[in-house]
Amino acid sequence: MTAAVTSGGGEPTRRDFIVVATGAMTVAAVGGLAWPFIDQMNPDSSALALGSIQVDVSGMEAGQSITVMWRGKPVFIRYRTPEEVAAARDTPLEDLKDPVARNENLEAGAPATMENRSPAGREEFLVMIGICTHLGCVPTGEAGEFGGWFCACHGSVYDTAGRIRHGPAPRNMDIPLNNFVDDTTIKIG
Repeated sequence: MTAAVTSGGGEPTRRDFIVVATGAMTVAAVGGLAWPFIDQMNPDSSALALGSIQVDVSGMEAGQSITVMWRGKPVFIRYRTPEEVAAARDTPLEDLKDPVARNENLEAGAPATMENRSPAGREEFLVMIGICTHLGCVPTGEAGEFGGWFCACHGSVYDTAGRIRHGPAPRNMDIPLNNFVDDTTIKIG
């Protein structure tokens, strides 16, 4: 049995070869023309570079906050004081408006405990996306009745772990994927 299609049932002819070769060239040409359209859908190098960032926190002291940009969003990094850590840890989940962690490091539905909102083993640090979950304003740090963040746009109040305590915000501030890559550097993303 021959692999080529024949016109009369016998040996492949020159015409059979030309038909198969033309078909193969057509497939190659269509693939060559389609590739630029497919390739342009990949993210460019600037978008890939923003996929994750590393932040040096060696110069931070307890009680200090910094804001960095990641994927076009402000990210708050707070080096919390022992008092802030204790206040966040001692808050019962029943007192929270949203008792879900919203942490990309965890499985969905994890409780919003202090430990679930901090990098593993470093609960004195809080890394969260600095956008109010109500309408997207940027809250002010170290403000509000719980000493965390206050959104002046509509009055949402977050505690020292970024959990919504009262106001119109429907959920806690989001925690991006983050971890310490060494003692002084946090990787976000």
